[in-house]
Amino acid sequence: MSLTELHGLCEANYARLMRLYPDYEGCNARELIVGSARVRIEVLERARYTTIFRLNQWHAGSRWLGRLRVELRAYHDVSMVEVGMFQAHRRIAARYSYPNAHMYQQDEKLQQNRFLADWLEHCLANGRLGVDVTAPLTDA
Repeated sequence: MSLTELHGLCEANYARLMRLYPDYEGCNARELIVGSARVRIEVLERARYTTIFRLNQWHAGSRWLGRLRVELRAYHDVSMVEVGMFQAHRRIAARYSYPNAHMYQQDEKLQQNRFLADWLEHCLANGRLGVDVTAPLTDA
């Protein structure tokens, strides 16, 4: 994996996410319907230069499909998004020897970010707006 390739992918994913959820600063969550699936994108944390999003996808009529759970870190100062958590697996290294304890692929980080690119493109091409949740965040 080249760092240039990963950065390019993260920049493109940032652009895709901003097209899908342009009003993230004033809206805590967005729901989409993508085929038979429901997708919820929610803001978990906002800071000056970063926002953490959680993406959930589920199929109402198909329990066997399971749920997709991904956490994203958006870095606004460099216009990049990277996968921070994928299906409860956090802190993925850039490179792994193979085999390894978790059976990650050697380029697991790159593959997760490629999957995100495909998933965001699918949502952009096939999604339709479900319900906007516009209640402001409260300070805890």
